[in-house]
Amino acid sequence: MASSKSRAWDAVTPELSQWILAATSSMGFHRLTPVQASCIPLFMGNKDVVVEVRYTFKYKTCGRVLIEIQAVTGSGKTLAFLIPIVEKILRQELRTKKHHVAAIILSPTTYDQIAIYREGQADGSSELARQIQNVLLSLLRFHAPTTAILNPRDEEEEASDTQGNAAIGEAPNQTVPIVYPQLLVAGDVSPAQDLSTFMHKSPNVLVATPGRLLELLSSPHVQCPQTSFEVLVLDEADRLLDMGFKDDLQKILGRLPKQRRTGLFSASVSEAVDQLVRVGLRNPVKIAVKVRGLDGREDKRTPARYALQSSSLLALLIASSLQMCYSVQPASHKIPAICNLLATIHPRPQKTIIYLSTCAAVEYFQHLLPQLLPKIDGQPLLLVPLHGKQQQKARQKNFAKFSNATIPSVLLTTDVAARGLDIPQVDLVLQLDPPNDPKVFLHRCGRAGRAGRKGLSIVLLQPGREEDYLPFLEVRKTPLSPYGSSEITTSDEDAQAFTARIRSLVRADRSLHDKGQRGFVSWAQAYSKHQCSSIFGLVDQNWEDVGNAWGLLKLPKMPELKGFAGDKSLGVRLDWNIYAYADKAKEDARLRRNDSLQGALGVDHQSQPSRPPAVKDSKRSWSQKADQQELREVRRAKRSKRREHERWEQMTLEERSQHQDLNALIQNVKDKMIREPDQEEFAGFGD
Repeated sequence: MASSKSRAWDAVTPELSQWILAATSSMGFHRLTPVQASCIPLFMGNKDVVVEVRYTFKYKTCGRVLIEIQAVTGSGKTLAFLIPIVEKILRQELRTKKHHVAAIILSPTTYDQIAIYREGQADGSSELARQIQNVLLSLLRFHAPTTAILNPRDEEEEASDTQGNAAIGEAPNQTVPIVYPQLLVAGDVSPAQDLSTFMHKSPNVLVATPGRLLELLSSPHVQCPQTSFEVLVLDEADRLLDMGFKDDLQKILGRLPKQRRTGLFSASVSEAVDQLVRVGLRNPVKIAVKVRGLDGREDKRTPARYALQSSSLLALLIASSLQMCYSVQPASHKIPAICNLLATIHPRPQKTIIYLSTCAAVEYFQHLLPQLLPKIDGQPLLLVPLHGKQQQKARQKNFAKFSNATIPSVLLTTDVAARGLDIPQVDLVLQLDPPNDPKVFLHRCGRAGRAGRKGLSIVLLQPGREEDYLPFLEVRKTPLSPYGSSEITTSDEDAQAFTARIRSLVRADRSLHDKGQRGFVSWAQAYSKHQCSSIFGLVDQNWEDVGNAWGLLKLPKMPELKGFAGDKSLGVRLDWNIYAYADKAKEDARLRRNDSLQGALGVDHQSQPSRPPAVKDSKRSWSQKADQQELREVRRAKRSKRREHERWEQMTLEERSQHQDLNALIQNVKDKMIREPDQEEFAGFGD
């Protein structure tokens, strides 16, 4: 077993600055983690090395250093690339030139925002980039010259200090190297404001998401010359190389010098190296930090704590504390099972994450679960929703609320929180819906069992074809064990009772019915697009059971139900004309719409509170068909007017003027035709 000295920060070669040692100690890293021990010396060194970290080391000369760290979740990899970046910049003789960039840290957007990003809108959620920025700022607080620039003192103090310096003949040193980071993410400021900040502050480290970084690098004012640029870091490399990001990465790499240090960091075993080759990089060098249990066998699970056990960079780690399980439950039993588990599991989880497949599903269940989840010691669980379609400020607020919660809490979320985010004290992960991308499964599980805590992850699968997901995961070296505890069992009677409770909540407010319909449609669409289509298919779905699981009052109209011959009303009898919104303004608007439709049909709304049963077209009278035709024409006219108004709103002033001229010309032609005398009647052919 290695001595404590070999695991100490002051034993790193090249030697780290004293303020770095103080910072790491203050941040709770008393020993190097395997990722840090593997990466920091190589990233800081000037040797061209190719390193394979398994059982032995092999060194080989290479044209440049390209390191991929394949890191277990929660391994301290953020500091593993931040420390070399900071040290390399501060060890330069002079401060980075104005408007020159010395390092770039690129992090991906979140999964449920990739579609938005591809359409050219905001480039997704940016919590990972913010997290990196916060860690970097925490590190730089221990570097006095940088702190003086990042946190300038107020004017009076600065004025008095300037007078004192003038009296003793001292002046601030403008040549001492510093690290000045800038965060480039969507949501807070515009790209123009990003450029303005860059021009005014002249940062030399950029922490960014792909879209915003590419926009900034497109400016001729932003320089990345070979004389200044040192390091490019791609965090969560496998996600950055997903479809939709390769083109942007290629453009970004084309704007950077080829002679640079490049680091790719990934929290999962993936094909990131092969994908990297496809976007133009060559000779990737892989450092795979493996996990070993006390018996010396490789452990593929997430470790609870890291400590080097030998003089080599391969870590012998304490066995993992993350238990990954599954439970087979019908759709209508899933929510009751989750509630039973949270009510009876011991020890009580401090923080729980429940994963759903879509943002609309989170929007629906966030209103229901507070009434369904059990109370812990007489206190309700704190439920926090988080998904990619929330406003940026709301998402940040909810993330901070859950991260800083001191009472038992539940995060209801999508894959926006599947990876990259460091959420402390998560004990339990429940996957109500398996992820569409199988690569995300392990990242969801990895939110628990971090920082020395024991963790439990359970995925809920429906009986039948979904059970084939288990051998599929085993092939991917992610075996799951059955969760056999009685805490999660649910009877049919309990499931029916939960469905009745959900429907009673939905009946109280029509807006919940609307959210439920949208959420159910989005769930069906996501389920139909699962990458494991042979396992997750809509053909074998028990639609009535799934509808009962959601507490729907009826199944929505959607193409996926085209061949469904069951009861779309789910056995619910409801007068839809008097089913009201809890919000008075919404209800008034609904009543006005009903009145206009009833008026078009010549029916008194007050005297006809309920809709008559549907009648087949062949049995309708002529007058009823005429009324229906009139109603359709009214609706068609309204739609046409609405579309015309939307077109008008999107037009520029010049287009509006041209449109008015065209309408005037058409009207003149019509008026002229009306004023002209009729042509002579055809009198037949002549002889």
